Amino acid sequence: MLRIGFDGRALASPAAGMRRYSRELFGALAQQDSSLTLVAVGAPPDVTVPQGIERGASARALPTNLGWMLTGLPRAANRATLDLFHAPSYTAPIYGPRPLVLTIHDVSYERNPEWYPDRIITDSAFSKQEIVDVYGLRPGVVDVVPLAAASSFSSGSSLPLPAGYPRQYVLHVGDLHARRNLPMLVRAIAALRSRSAAWSSLGLVLAGVDRGTGDELAQLSASAGGIVPLVTFAGATSDSALLALYRSAVALVYPSRYEGFGLPLLEAMACGTPVIAARTSSIPEVVGDSGVLLDPDDDHAWEVEIERVLDDTAHRSLLRAAGLQRAREFSWQRTARETAVVYRTLAGASR
Repeated sequence: MLRIGFDGRALASPAAGMRRYSRELFGALAQQDSSLTLVAVGAPPDVTVPQGIERGASARALPTNLGWMLTGLPRAANRATLDLFHAPSYTAPIYGPRPLVLTIHDVSYERNPEWYPDRIITDSAFSKQEIVDVYGLRPGVVDVVPLAAASSFSSGSSLPLPAGYPRQYVLHVGDLHARRNLPMLVRAIAALRSRSAAWSSLGLVLAGVDRGTGDELAQLSASAGGIVPLVTFAGATSDSALLALYRSAVALVYPSRYEGFGLPLLEAMACGTPVIAARTSSIPEVVGDSGVLLDPDDDHAWEVEIERVLDDTAHRSLLRAAGLQRAREFSWQRTARETAVVYRTLAGASR
């Protein structure tokens, strides 16, 4: 029996992807592998810990993230009497529990680590190569364990949407960040709306927190005119609201210039939503041949492909079927199994 601790604060991370990764991975490990005891170290008292996971004691710490890594987390982890510690979201205790597994999801911005973990888990082969290049690590210490869509994302009938959403729309899921390349998308849809009366009411729904590009997108939307706003800002959404958005969307449009994985791609495919995405970073690795991949800087190509999905029922059906099949190749059970292999390999070597 191995006691595996993880940073329980990840269950309350302000980043939705980090929360989902931690909850789904450790929940699946607890349910399917009885030889592991999972301990959420320092989980906030108001956060629900997944079933089958032990809530570890917390510890006093300096009131910053660095303070938690320097003081609180090492103390709390040592009290938990662990065989291995997994830091699921980029940052790890500066000293304390060993062996140590660290998940780095991407290196979209350069992080200067002050520690060297015994093992690194990342989400894609693309991110593995990025991590090796940026940090000068040996490839052998980095393991690729892909993610999956949560079971709550599935195909089915349309669900009610809040008032004010366009009748026909394409969807983007993810924070509104410069690397997501959303102004290009707005321009492409504006061109399509102005060129064809059939699509004059087509909208773009953005589900995600504004990280600095919202004003620009709002201005582009206003300048496009039309009786229906081009852009609808959904903001942060619950899983149930996101499921409704996926099921009613014409397509998920994902022109990002850089992704370590791109979980919305799998969520959309699991819901039967066609995917149109950028041919960049890890995105082709996730989508495979099950979606349409385009140059992120080719406005016209995006305009043409969005129109094809709108207009060509057979093409839309093929993308839907291919996406559903692709999503079934990924599961949190698989993610849990492959993560457990990393744990056992490292714990065995340590002993």
